[in-house]
Amino acid sequence: MPAENFLDSNIFVYLFEHSEQDKYLRADELVREMLDNETGCISYQVVQETLNVVGRIVGYDSDQLTQLCDDILFPLWQIDPSEALYRNGLEIQTRYGFSFYDSLIVAAALAAGCATLYSEDMQDGQRIEGLTIRNPFAETPAA
Repeated sequence: MPAENFLDSNIFVYLFEHSEQDKYLRADELVREMLDNETGCISYQVVQETLNVVGRIVGYDSDQLTQLCDDILFPLWQIDPSEALYRNGLEIQTRYGFSFYDSLIVAAALAAGCATLYSEDMQDGQRIEGLTIRNPFAETPAA
């Protein structure tokens, strides 16, 4: 079943790294909504990046990271690596000039059939093949 929304790893970083309270609150609201309504998804890349940052920078130990996986990351995880994903990621990188990893995020959101990609790393309001990028931390969303 296609998900409506794709969450980039920066959403999860703010969820666990509480230095910016407004971003933490928005990330918490967004993740809870996606889990409760089953309208969100992530890729293997988001799982890896989140575990790396939350473990290395935030300081979670392996038991805490396992709990994070079980409660949040695994229920949202829908997209695995594939030849098609990498090919589409490379095409997106060439066409839009994104970094390779941002291109893979866009490719994963498209593969999941999402309408919205939540990320603060790309241009708010940009549309790519029916996908709209939204910065959930922007004060005024783009029209």
